[in-house]
Amino acid sequence: MRAKDSATDEAPIAVGPSSSPSAEARSGPSAADGHRPAGTLAPSDAPGAEPRFSAAATRPSDPPHSPGPPQGSAASRPTPPGSAATSERPHPTRLGPHPARLGALEAGLGVAAFSLTFPATAWGLEGFGAWSLVTVRTLLAGLLAGCWLAVRRVAPPERRHWASLAVVGGGVVIGFPVLTTLALRTSSTAHAAVVVGLLPLATAACSALRTGARPSRTFWGAALAGAAAVVAFTVGQSGGALSSADLYLFGALVVCAAGYTEGGRLAREMPGWQVIGWALVALLPLSMAGAFLALGREPVTLTVHSVTGVLWVAAVSQFLGMVVWYRGMAAIGIPKASQLQLAQPLLTLVWSVLLLGERMTVWAPLTALAVLVCIAVTQRSRG
Repeated sequence: MRAKDSATDEAPIAVGPSSSPSAEARSGPSAADGHRPAGTLAPSDAPGAEPRFSAAATRPSDPPHSPGPPQGSAASRPTPPGSAATSERPHPTRLGPHPARLGALEAGLGVAAFSLTFPATAWGLEGFGAWSLVTVRTLLAGLLAGCWLAVRRVAPPERRHWASLAVVGGGVVIGFPVLTTLALRTSSTAHAAVVVGLLPLATAACSALRTGARPSRTFWGAALAGAAAVVAFTVGQSGGALSSADLYLFGALVVCAAGYTEGGRLAREMPGWQVIGWALVALLPLSMAGAFLALGREPVTLTVHSVTGVLWVAAVSQFLGMVVWYRGMAAIGIPKASQLQLAQPLLTLVWSVLLLGERMTVWAPLTALAVLVCIAVTQRSRG
């Protein structure tokens, strides 16, 4: 009788939340089911067997309000201390590529799409007037975006988003296409690439002013070096001469940087394809009216080049490229995503050689190597 009394006297000490043997009985299975107070020995069912530690000795007891595991389940079976069942944890599920790497890939796809914009615009100008080309590309892109939004049944943006969408539409949908198309009437694609080479730096500066971002000195140094290399190369390609189209190009630089910055900010609150999609849809009435007036005043010659150029700048440059570009900016940040555009002038020059017959100098691979180094530095810098 004294042995039983001593066992019950020790039980309240090991139960935890309970303070009496009756509370222990309410909190879970009894000691006969294989659950003993921590630090006590459980006799084996077989006579003469050596004592063993119970499973309850390796973990705290359940709270008074939680029922214990069902008798005979895997959780109620005693597990030797240190076994694989108690030491291993399930491996976390792999969810795919790192968001930063995926964002860099998406921004890179956007740059590849934009690198064909100037050559495609030059093709389009072979059969369309400048105003016809701009309004038709905007109209077609708006119809494509509207169909996509309707198929996906996307609700309209909130009222607070429309101001940012207006900036995106004014800079990316209207401003940049109009100004660059007017410039390409008299300027070559190589000369226009001078401004495109400065666009990453302008976007990073606009982002710092708009969002309060403060990139590091290493970031700015690499960005300036990359921009200088691109400007030196593209100016050398064009003979170093400045044309009357420079005002159009510098104006396009400013409005595009503003549109990229505002679109990148907005893409953090809504999907990037919806950002450019709603900006295009909002401008559909204006683009329809503009296309009607421009097509009535400017002659149109439908050729393979002109039709291909218009379709590319409408579907890819104006919409699909913007979708992946804004997604990339939202994932890796506006300043770092903008530095990927340092490669855009070089890609544009490659397409100009292949599609427009422009000549390429030996400086191209050297400049490409310098740009790639600058991009690597800006991607690794912390700011």
